[in-house]
Amino acid sequence: MDIQLKRGLLDVCVLAAIRNNDSYGYQIIKDMKPYLELSESTLYTILKRLEAAKMLTVKMVEYQGRLRKYYSITEQGIKRIEEFREDWTEIESIYRFITREDGTNE
Repeated sequence: MDIQLKRGLLDVCVLAAIRNNDSYGYQIIKDMKPYLELSESTLYTILKRLEAAKMLTVKMVEYQGRLRKYYSITEQGIKRIEEFREDWTEIESIYRFITREDGTNE
């Protein structure tokens, strides 16, 4: 898969994982596992990129005597998910065109 396409898809997946509830790294990986495999190193790279793009915020919360980073989606992050949903219609149309079997341009 094209690296840029995959990167964009993974960014939206991570945003979707925290859309309804704040979450932390291990929980995000666990929530995504039924759909895709994501390593910790890949996840944390994505989280840093999304934070820099102001699509999520980070807060430190004490949990069992240790600090844990919790990630929250921002309005920009929600907007990115909405943009993806709009783009998906076009992507599906392109996919149908590419995979058509009859060879016509209808």
